[in-house]
Amino acid sequence: MSDSTDTTEHSSLPNDSDAASEHTDLSAESADTAAESAGGAADAGDTGGQRPSRTELLEEEGDIAADYLEELLDIADLDGDIDIDVADGRAQLAVVNEEGGDGLRVLVGRDGQVLTALQELTRLTVQAQTGQRSWLMLDIDGYRDQRKNELRRVAQEAVESVQSDQESVALRPMNSFERKVVHDVVAKAGLRSESEGEGDRRHVIVHPA
Repeated sequence: MSDSTDTTEHSSLPNDSDAASEHTDLSAESADTAAESAGGAADAGDTGGQRPSRTELLEEEGDIAADYLEELLDIADLDGDIDIDVADGRAQLAVVNEEGGDGLRVLVGRDGQVLTALQELTRLTVQAQTGQRSWLMLDIDGYRDQRKNELRRVAQEAVESVQSDQESVALRPMNSFERKVVHDVVAKAGLRSESEGEGDRRHVIVHPA
């Protein structure tokens, strides 16, 4: 597929950096569809059955994902606790080692590549059991929180450069999670941003307002 330029993914108006997401609408749509499917099945078997809420469906996703991750930790002989939450229209899980040490870093990998792959495997596991696409988010050993802070700094530097020179700035290639963080910072600064390129070359360009 040839390189292409998306329409602006975020407007110049401020956004909630945690509530917005490249997949939030899809997550909500998937959850609604799952609720309808689950409700239909309940009605078919028991006319008095109650349709599960979106939150209940996401909590189920979290439980399934946690079971999968716990098994993985056992196989890898790694210590870790799993925190489950529902926020921003999706299940969110974090694997942490409260006793310290860097044993979990092997599940993060260079530039978070192992973490990204593990997140997708966990989503597929949930999908196999629920029949619905999952957009859950996975963090391990606080990597995503640390990475967010780094990306916000990079994005702020780009914003200041654009505001000063009134020239667009192209950032290095990033994954969808990283681009999302940058888009939010740019939007809050009142500037425009868009993603351009395909695959591993996809990156953010920051434009003057």
